[in-house]
Amino acid sequence: MGLGMSRNIRKAGLQVRAWNRSREKAEPLADDGITVVNSATEAVEGADVLLTMLSDGDAVLDVANQVLPVAGDGALWLQMSTIGHAATDRCIAVAENAGVTFVDAPVLGTKKPAEEGKLVVLASGPDEAREHLAPIFDAVGQKTLWVGAAGMSSRLKVAINVWIVAVVEGAAEALALAEGMGLDPKLVLEAVSGGPLDLPYLQMKGDMMIERRFDPSFRLALAAKDARLAVEAAKDAGLDLPLVETIANRMAIGADEHGDQDLAATFLLGAPKRAQSPAAR
Repeated sequence: MGLGMSRNIRKAGLQVRAWNRSREKAEPLADDGITVVNSATEAVEGADVLLTMLSDGDAVLDVANQVLPVAGDGALWLQMSTIGHAATDRCIAVAENAGVTFVDAPVLGTKKPAEEGKLVVLASGPDEAREHLAPIFDAVGQKTLWVGAAGMSSRLKVAINVWIVAVVEGAAEALALAEGMGLDPKLVLEAVSGGPLDLPYLQMKGDMMIERRFDPSFRLALAAKDARLAVEAAKDAGLDLPLVETIANRMAIGADEHGDQDLAATFLLGAPKRAQSPAAR
């Protein structure tokens, strides 16, 4: 997602320096007028906005501890990774200690919306940062929702992710059951199509499951991580949410074998066994 976001920010006329832990993955950005650098500290030198888009809270905090000490006066840290509320609160503390303004802004969307500049940005932080960040948010997204003080948008993202994984796991088990009973699972999608139970996301992921086609737009390993963040948030809030825990456990099991495939591959855990397409192996 960071590749698409970087390209769209550059297309908007902003100067961009990019660093990735595996430099070769960032190299294609040079063709788009983006300066690819060898270290995180080199990326942030003289920058007024430091944008992190990494896999989890530990990775974000590791990079932050490297770059915040060399951030310039008035720098703003724009944290757009999905890392949950606890890690975000740690980021807020680190930013305060470094004297850096922190804005929490995870996004809704996957690789394709990131490439098309059609993400939904969930932003939270000081009001004075809004105008400064508007060109970046307009470049990467089709909508920005400001939801309060820093940290609130990460909480919102965790709640939304519960809905996402519940839809996918529910579709996986409904289609597996239909197939196991000898039905064409496409009938399930056809029956709900166009009605109040239908969702474009259901149809898209359902088609992937039926076709055993799991080219990743959102890897199962990351979905399992997000589900686990929801479990942790529920425990911190003193809530009993057994469905969340069950889905998190299920996706963790699936990620052990299918982690680099799309989260729709959770279907394979319960589906009747049959020959898979080469892309699903």
